[in-house]
Amino acid sequence: MATIDSRELYRRASVEFSTRAHRVGDRWMAGTPCADWDVRELVRHVVEEERWVLPLLGGATIAEVGDRFAGDQLGADPVGAVDEAADLAVIAVERDDALDRTVHLSFGDVPGREYVMQLAADHLVHAWDLGQALGDDTALDADAVATVREWFVAVEPLYRQAGVIGPRVALPIGAGPQDELLAMFGRSPALAAVQRFNAAFGAKDIDAIMAAMTPDCVFEDTTRPDGIRHVGAAAVRVAWEALFSGSPNAVFTAEELFPAGDRVVQRWRYEWGDGHVRGVDLFTVRDGRVAEKLSYVKG
Repeated sequence: MATIDSRELYRRASVEFSTRAHRVGDRWMAGTPCADWDVRELVRHVVEEERWVLPLLGGATIAEVGDRFAGDQLGADPVGAVDEAADLAVIAVERDDALDRTVHLSFGDVPGREYVMQLAADHLVHAWDLGQALGDDTALDADAVATVREWFVAVEPLYRQAGVIGPRVALPIGAGPQDELLAMFGRSPALAAVQRFNAAFGAKDIDAIMAAMTPDCVFEDTTRPDGIRHVGAAAVRVAWEALFSGSPNAVFTAEELFPAGDRVVQRWRYEWGDGHVRGVDLFTVRDGRVAEKLSYVKG
């Protein structure tokens, strides 16, 4: 992996995000690792950010831009809006003097080069967020990851102090550069994998559940006293089919999740008719998918 210059970094990060946006299809309401945003809101955020690039790199202040880009920037053709905004932002970044301009941001003035690095980092991390929402585990551009990681080391404490990112996430031994960068931004690949599993489980979509699990997955159910252990995708699929056919109207709610390296602990509630049960899952995640789900219940 090699570091790349700011303009090339921005181009690659922009492509990473736009490529995934083209894969959204009808999944605009799907949840993302950004707790308050579904896919449409995440894409809207990036498009709005790109709309600001041209005036800010042109020397305009926040006040001068005002509410020009307020409201829905996606309209009836979200993907078209992504492409248009991305093209305009790349043109602005590639202007000869763009990196040497003074950019007036809400928290103060910064050199154009620093602003472009911030933009590239945001695009790259949100490309991962969008991919997780879509069940797309495609790796990010390795050189872009290396460049952002090298730059972010110095500014990570400032981002965290400003409340822009969450706490750094603990990683398993041997984690790669991409997972290290995501952890710096408060992202947990293991947590995202479990959230994707939960979305499929809540929808009782067995195909999506199995797509979120490894081929050699293990599910240990709550049968007393020690739970029945289902090993391998075929056996686990049969277990889900039996569970959902036995309680077709049941509702699953994930109450709390605690990531720790490649493990995630989850408290949950499962309701059916006038009854419910509460319990805990211990997940192990491997290569972006659930490899093991061990379930325990109260009572």
